[in-house]
Amino acid sequence: MALISEAGISGVLEIHPKIFEDSRGYFFESYREDWLVSRGITHGWIQDNQSFSQKGTVRGLHFQRGSFAQAKLVRVIQGKVKDVVVDLRKGSPTFGETYSVILDAHKHNLLYVPVGFAHGFSVLEDAVFAYKCSNYYHRESEGGILWNDPALGIDWEVDYPLLSEKDQDWPTLNEFKKISEGGL
Repeated sequence: MALISEAGISGVLEIHPKIFEDSRGYFFESYREDWLVSRGITHGWIQDNQSFSQKGTVRGLHFQRGSFAQAKLVRVIQGKVKDVVVDLRKGSPTFGETYSVILDAHKHNLLYVPVGFAHGFSVLEDAVFAYKCSNYYHRESEGGILWNDPALGIDWEVDYPLLSEKDQDWPTLNEFKKISEGGL
């Protein structure tokens, strides 16, 4: 059975699956529906994504709006990343708060990110990143928060980040609050 712990923000879970190692290597269950059902999470996963990113890359902070909002179950297959979430749930007592965790291919840990959060990661070692989504990606519903917003104070642990053009142009959290009427 996996060790499941509530992260620093309500609804965010860190999952440590049981790893079986011997002289041949290792085995573990990377996903079991009952892990989340035991916590009252019953949505299905309908899309799997995978990316490769080189050390120093920062991706995020991304989210999907409205009927295309997504919960995510994220993990690293190879390498190591600093995974970051920002609570954007309208009316949440932790609105605007961040939580981060190191996802490490050697630890095999996962992070469950509920609907209503922006998500991103920085690559500490070349990494293959995989995640399940509860909804399909929809370009017109995509949004984001500026990765280096001073109000968030995120230490990405990367000196010279490699960024997409899109990730350099997202609004700050304060700008997002104004245009979104207080959250997702």
